[in-house]
Amino acid sequence: MSGEILLGRSGDIATVTLNNPERLNALNLAMWKRLGETMRELDADKALRCVVLRGAGGQAFASGADVSEFEKTRNNSKVARKYGEQLETTMDAIAGCRHPIVAMIHGACVGGGMEIISQCDLRICGTSSRFGIPINKLGLVVGYGEMAGLIGLAGRSASLEILLEGRILNAAEAKDMGLVNRVVADDKVEEEAMAAARRIAAGAPLVARWHKKFARRLAQPRPVGKTERNEAYACYDTADFREGVAAFLAKRKPNFKGK
Repeated sequence: MSGEILLGRSGDIATVTLNNPERLNALNLAMWKRLGETMRELDADKALRCVVLRGAGGQAFASGADVSEFEKTRNNSKVARKYGEQLETTMDAIAGCRHPIVAMIHGACVGGGMEIISQCDLRICGTSSRFGIPINKLGLVVGYGEMAGLIGLAGRSASLEILLEGRILNAAEAKDMGLVNRVVADDKVEEEAMAAARRIAAGAPLVARWHKKFARRLAQPRPVGKTERNEAYACYDTADFREGVAAFLAKRKPNFKGK
């Protein structure tokens, strides 16, 4: 079985690569499982400050799930349910990672690829990138867990447009819909994504994690409680807050320790 998830590390930035370039980085079941495991491992690494998620080969971020294995993994509702549960577990692992995640998007980003980037925090693509979830042409539905990320990113109206028409969108349309944060020249995608990751890593890591936590919490319908609101003041008791203020007053770059 082809395809694997690669993990690299440069200082406090990790790079996760969907590696199946012969199939435009389509994810088979083993890759879905390993991607979830990798994201949980990174979540537990408190020394980390940012994760970059990308596809191998430069032609695609991901072309979605590997349809060639559907006869085994999705040939009836019983086995498809197990596949879907694994997929949702992986999506939860990406969404729940405490560290900011930058999606570096070259080329095609469709189906499961789009579902993956919906769980990332920043999405940077090239001008020739293409997006869509044309699974209506396969007779498949997007499950609740998968759809939640898409609606959280693009909203109900745009999500239904994407799913009901099954149309492939260009980069400008994706930007207008809120599917990506930034569109740059194709040969600048890696440079810009890594620059964004370095800017994130240069900030106070505890603050980045709190901001992610607060944003996830605000997506829930129930009101934010007093104890939760008070957590926003915990930053004032950190060494990083004292370092940030001192560095600002001294007109120097702060040296955050995540404490």
